[in-house]
Amino acid sequence: EVQLVESGGGLVQTGGSLRLSCAASGFSLDDDYSIGWFRQAPGKKREGVSCISLNHGRPYSTDSVRGRFTVSTDKANNLVYLQMNSLKPEDTAVYYCARGPAPICAIWYEYNVWGQGTQVTVSS
Repeated sequence: EVQLVESGGGLVQTGGSLRLSCAASGFSLDDDYSIGWFRQAPGKKREGVSCISLNHGRPYSTDSVRGRFTVSTDKANNLVYLQMNSLKPEDTAVYYCARGPAPICAIWYEYNVWGQGTQVTVSS
């Protein structure tokens, strides 16, 4: 069974950092997929923020997080990370990792395997 499990969320002050983890099972990070990080704030649509094409090494982040969020992989342990620095209150959301097609990782509507989410709260 293909599964994604997020962890690492929590409460942090403005300007702080968090690292989210996405543990993948049922497939390998050497397979030809992309892993994306999405977020959904209360009352807002879910949005893709960062992603990486696993076999093509093409990380991407949207304008709202570029320069602050970095996605990386630990293929030996089937983990994908989202390092979040310089956090702002507007980054508060439930964060999800998901699996999608490669090689272009930012086609957000094509992601079809989802984790359960982890809450990130940034206090002002």
